[in-house]
Amino acid sequence: MRKPTRAVHVGKVQIGGGAPVSVQSMTNTRTEDVAATKAQIGRLVDAGCDIVRVSVYNNECAEAFLQYKEAFPDLPLVADIHYDADLAIKAIRSGADKIRINPGNIGGREKVHAIALTAKDAGISIRVGVNLGSLERHILEKYGRTAEAMAVSALQYVDMLSEVNFQDTVVSLKASDIPLTVEANKLFRQRSDCPLHLGITEAGTVRSGAIRSAVGLGILLYEGIGDTIRVSLSGDPVAEVIAGREILASLGLYREGVTVIACPTCGRTSYDVSGIATMIEEKTRHIKAPLKVAVMGCAVNGPGEARDADIGIAGGKGQAVLFVKGKPVRAIPGDRAVEELMALITEMSVGVEPLG
Repeated sequence: MRKPTRAVHVGKVQIGGGAPVSVQSMTNTRTEDVAATKAQIGRLVDAGCDIVRVSVYNNECAEAFLQYKEAFPDLPLVADIHYDADLAIKAIRSGADKIRINPGNIGGREKVHAIALTAKDAGISIRVGVNLGSLERHILEKYGRTAEAMAVSALQYVDMLSEVNFQDTVVSLKASDIPLTVEANKLFRQRSDCPLHLGITEAGTVRSGAIRSAVGLGILLYEGIGDTIRVSLSGDPVAEVIAGREILASLGLYREGVTVIACPTCGRTSYDVSGIATMIEEKTRHIKAPLKVAVMGCAVNGPGEARDADIGIAGGKGQAVLFVKGKPVRAIPGDRAVEELMALITEMSVGVEPLG
């Protein structure tokens, strides 16, 4: 069961308060390169990203941010700021739906209060980001590089914002160490009802980083902790969205779009299970209907093993069997497997009963 948290809004997306867990990503183009950044934001939207974050590191970026809001008026856009409180205020005035700051490097309590009051007047939220690598010296001296240190740091920043009656706060506690990140988030959740943004920082490449993120985020999400996530990967940010949606889907927290499952194959397999599963994933990314599709290697056991799938295929090189809810529908030539499976997926995705 999800742990109860207060509701905070980022544009049209609610974080916490019982809302579905949202998926975030961040552009890695130069923010002042408007054409490149717009193109990347568009790709993230097409991939199903709920919230997009953009770095704001100079005045030109803050001015460009206004163009991104004009181009994507319905997309929640977050401005990411370090070290410069004035840039945070400019980003708010450029239409940011939320800003992400680390109060420890933004210039002191007065600067944090100024940002909070500006955000409050604009009716937007703030994410307080606490990373293990940027903890304050006095906290490190008292607690060391521990989960307790991260939780204490986050709590003091939440209190700092509350001093000016700012309550629309989201918190993130991230480290590259998975057990430490898990423990820090658990400790914070015991002491605050602020919604939590989950992530494993510096997770790594698309392959290894996705695995490490799935472990860390999966533990917390399974225990009901976490209201929004980002899978931080070194590479194309679209991969972050795909991985994030898969993590949520695997826990039953996301039921939109096509989920493809496939058997690991064995010596009995006589056709390209992996290749077909990959093609189906690519061809169905645009489909929003919640369908589970199975690609199985064995016509004897496949339908039974994948009976929870909505649609599936199993068979050999020369012939395959289409099945629905574990029951065979018809036999098809093996070289038409992808075509026939896609036709069935299309029928079911628009609510048309497939033909037997």
